[in-house]
Amino acid sequence: MAPLLVVGLALCLSGTWAVDKGNFKTCEQSAFCKRQRALKPGESPYRALLETMELTNTRLTLQLINDNNKVRLLLELYRLQGNITRVKINELKPLKPRYEVPDVLIREPTTEPLSVLSQDENGVVLSLGVESQRVIISARPFRLDIMEGSDVLMSLNSRGLLAFEHLRMRKDTFSYKVTSTVASVWDNIKRVFSSQADPEAEKKEEADPANQAETTKEEEEKVEDGMWEETFKSHTDSKPNGPSAVSLDFSLPGVEHVYGIPEHADTLRLKTTDNGDPYRLYNLDVFQYELYNPMALYGSVPVMVAHSAQRTTGIFWLNAAETWVDISSNTAGKTVFGKMLDYVQGSSETPQTDVRWISESGIIDVFIMLGPTPKDVFSQYASLTGTQSFPPLASLGYHQCRWNYNDQEDVKSVDAGFDEHDIPYDFIWLDIEHTDGKRYFTWDPHKFATPKEMLQGLMDKKRKMVAIVDPHIKVDSNYKIHNEIRTLGFYVKNKDGGDYEGWCWPGSASYPDFTRADMRAWWASMFAYDQYEGTMENLYTWNDMNEPSVFNGPEVTMHKDAMHGSWEHRDIHNLYGLYVQMATAEGLIQRSGGVERPFVLTRAFFAGSQRIGAVWTGDNAAEWDHLKISIPMCLSMGLVGISFCGADIGGFFKSPSTELLVRWYQAGAYQPFYRAHAHLDTPRREPWLFGPENTALIREAVRQRYTFLPYWYQLFYRAHVTGEPVMRPLWVEYPQDLATFALEDEYLIGRDLLVHPVVEEGARGVTAYLPGKDEVWFDVHTFQKHNGAQNLYIPVTMSSIPVFQRGGSIIPRKLRVRRSSTCMEHDPYTLYVALNLQRTADGELYIDDGHTFNYEKKEFIYRKLTFANKVLSSVNLAPDAKFTTDSWIERIIVLGASKPSKVTLKTADGQEKQLEFDFDASMSVLTVRKPGMNAGADWTVTFQQKLFLFCFFVHFIFHPVCLRKNPPNQSTVFHLK
Repeated sequence: MAPLLVVGLALCLSGTWAVDKGNFKTCEQSAFCKRQRALKPGESPYRALLETMELTNTRLTLQLINDNNKVRLLLELYRLQGNITRVKINELKPLKPRYEVPDVLIREPTTEPLSVLSQDENGVVLSLGVESQRVIISARPFRLDIMEGSDVLMSLNSRGLLAFEHLRMRKDTFSYKVTSTVASVWDNIKRVFSSQADPEAEKKEEADPANQAETTKEEEEKVEDGMWEETFKSHTDSKPNGPSAVSLDFSLPGVEHVYGIPEHADTLRLKTTDNGDPYRLYNLDVFQYELYNPMALYGSVPVMVAHSAQRTTGIFWLNAAETWVDISSNTAGKTVFGKMLDYVQGSSETPQTDVRWISESGIIDVFIMLGPTPKDVFSQYASLTGTQSFPPLASLGYHQCRWNYNDQEDVKSVDAGFDEHDIPYDFIWLDIEHTDGKRYFTWDPHKFATPKEMLQGLMDKKRKMVAIVDPHIKVDSNYKIHNEIRTLGFYVKNKDGGDYEGWCWPGSASYPDFTRADMRAWWASMFAYDQYEGTMENLYTWNDMNEPSVFNGPEVTMHKDAMHGSWEHRDIHNLYGLYVQMATAEGLIQRSGGVERPFVLTRAFFAGSQRIGAVWTGDNAAEWDHLKISIPMCLSMGLVGISFCGADIGGFFKSPSTELLVRWYQAGAYQPFYRAHAHLDTPRREPWLFGPENTALIREAVRQRYTFLPYWYQLFYRAHVTGEPVMRPLWVEYPQDLATFALEDEYLIGRDLLVHPVVEEGARGVTAYLPGKDEVWFDVHTFQKHNGAQNLYIPVTMSSIPVFQRGGSIIPRKLRVRRSSTCMEHDPYTLYVALNLQRTADGELYIDDGHTFNYEKKEFIYRKLTFANKVLSSVNLAPDAKFTTDSWIERIIVLGASKPSKVTLKTADGQEKQLEFDFDASMSVLTVRKPGMNAGADWTVTFQQKLFLFCFFVHFIFHPVCLRKNPPNQSTVFHLK
């Protein structure tokens, strides 16, 4: 009966093919958000008690007091290495500890000294040690400004919206009322006698931090609006700790564009929220989410990036509780004409964006990343939470998935279909139906009776598999996993102390407490080959439903008053998915003895998830708008560190038209994570099921992906080292080009590939913006050259994927596409050299074994490729690294070239040889064939042009100053003066 109930409940949630917004709260329905949003700007009750300021080598501390209730807060200010400022605010003496987020920062940040520049009764000025950067703390009301020279970079509490709901005892119980009455009488007696002895006693009493938990009559009258209990639909949140929300506003002068705070199905540039709900960060299982909406989705990264032509900054709000983010702007709604009119009329109003963060519990712990460039902000954030994990090369290939492949024969048939239709792939996936009754770490004994045989068949073709392992555990006394977790006491508890139970795919399920390190260690041990029977080294893992999803819970998730040790679920909610993925990845690492890199896909995520694995955009739909939204959704994730992002190709819900499916395969080929996935109730959609013509189009898109794998892999290595996003908005590389700031229908892969997918039904053309007034861009398919700083109209057919290589770049590719990336390991490279005569062309080539952690032992090849003065060279960027490769350079294609008289290869041992080449004068494309040098070696290729006789003729016949003092045989380019 239980499975039937679950199926029915799941159909209620998903069968309408549209989100039921009534299942999820608005700000008005979220008591703390409603309370905080009701506060009015300009009425801050907080002031800084400058006499309490203490300055050490590592931090400044200062007490703040709320003049309405006399509650004191402790402000901590840190100057961190790398141009980061940290601000922490907590209660000075809380009734009990407040939650501070662990395990997200990779280490305790390195501090640098602050120094006082000046101080008076109104405030204090501190030096940040970077040029003319300083912090100004104003006392009444409390305000903090970060300045550089005469410019305000960012202000905190400038609108007076700092709020900190202190922990207090509930006043509606008999015992507390008696205690409170006795305490009140005693306090009055003390007050009388002490005031007779000391006229300053009342002032001292007011300033005594020990009295901060006393609640005023005004506050007593406000015990409403869900402060101590809150009901949403049929669910009641008991709120034993009462109101505990925190809030702070930030003002960003000169800023009109802010980005980040994923996950939302919305535009890349965040919108103002004055006339609607704030953006919500609260990990939720949302079936077929609505687009262009600030609703919460599966993951939350509380990081915002602000960008203007002058500077890029970032705000990292380290809080794992439910969070809302309000955005307002003084230029919102103004047309371009209106802004021009302001300029003509000499309007003195500086553009400004104001942001307010509101969290249900925890403390205020915010990192202000001061840039000043986009890449500085990426580096600053990476120094706090880590960089993108370096994925196995195969995981950058194509993934084939659906809910569900029926049995081993089905898997075998699909695998054979890719070979029959000459389409490469690396991973085939199994969803929940592969298990024995939704018991994870098991196999269905009838449909997947011999999983090792299945996995070995894939391994023989150098392919791999992913199987799902969700964090809800079937409550079943015959299920080993459940019994062990229950015996060890590792389940999340309900408010009464019993194991928390909810409904999910198995029926009644309990949820492991992944916040516990010992639980995570146990979970990791379950991936050992002798524990997870039937597994092999080519089986990897997918964590779904890890928000966590609870079908019968409030907002389809866990009750906030569930307990993780001494902490409520409300405190840690957005961390849960990160912990699940963390434990799973550790399991895959441990099973290999620490040798193999894991691949783990997660649906729920938080700050720091980038250092574990991949993320996808969840349960999208087979609609054109969902194809479009995949671009800004993944761009937003990349800006906050998560580069390994993709969307379900073709849409999870509904059935795509053949045109939509083809266009999605084409777009997905140029996004970091490339997986097709589909719902159980949709018709099968393997790539060859839509007729030969469409099969050919899909094949070509997938094959293009495989030719660019060397470039993708090198970019992920860079992301792992630097924190730079792999897929990035154009403004990251062109930070002063205003035309790029709101673009979201095109993007860059690394620095050198610009992609403008076709995402409109029936499109006959697209208009791509090519940035950079000094740039040239080459169509990667036709080699046609285009100048930058223009909107280029591109006619398209069904085979078109508009992609451009930047002039001044070198991109290595592999053109011998085989059945999987592993089969291509030793294949040769083709170098695409795109010239821009105004600058040197350069690129990088990274090679390692593709799957182990041996790169951490310097076992890799890292080459710098440069084309300058008619010489193409390869030099070693890591001379202390040791690795060898069998791959060689089989072709060099130079775009925007002139015809040489000869091409000469010189190897590191001094040997030279002439190389064959072809030149297409109509397209200015030079192709050098079979140079043959090892991809890991030093070498140069010189392109020689003999213009001596021509210049000699011009010298005597036309112009007497043509001839220069170069000997006839020197390779050079002669210029007419």
